[in-house]
Amino acid sequence: MSKQTKSILFNFLGFVIIYFPFKYLFEAYSGFSTIQCLIAAFLSTLILSPKFQAVKTHEGEKLFMKWLFFKGVKEIK
Repeated sequence: MSKQTKSILFNFLGFVIIYFPFKYLFEAYSGFSTIQCLIAAFLSTLILSPKFQAVKTHEGEKLFMKWLFFKGVKEIK
């Protein structure tokens, strides 16, 4: 599996793992309508989910992760 494919898969999984609990929490504990819950969960997840990116360097293709809770960019080996 290429690094680009892994980055897309990791972005999707990271988003989904954070989105569904937020969706449930907004539906259960807020007075929002259905569409407002979905939008609030989406925006919260967009900010809090990790971002993965495949970059071509002179050493080959590398996978990097950036997240709000970690300082800087981390290389995924």
